[in-house]
Amino acid sequence: MSYQFPPDVERAVEAWKASGRYGSTDDVLRDALQALSEQDDDLKAVREAVAALRAGDPGVPVAKVFEKLRKKHGLRNGDVTSAS
Repeated sequence: MSYQFPPDVERAVEAWKASGRYGSTDDVLRDALQALSEQDDDLKAVREAVAALRAGDPGVPVAKVFEKLRKKHGLRNGDVTSAS
């Protein structure tokens, strides 16, 4: 498939390639589409959690959530990392 990007999108794609992180337009688009999919999944999960909360589900204690996040990202209690 061939597609002509609008100038602003073309500049953004070229900037990502110039950063050295991506070797091709396909790589940039593949990552962008993956990020969109993850964002969509996250939004769906938030909507489901809000609906469950409104339905009376007590949810998960925040300490348990942080414990799972630390485990998922290989962090120990007290580790601090900067957001990127």
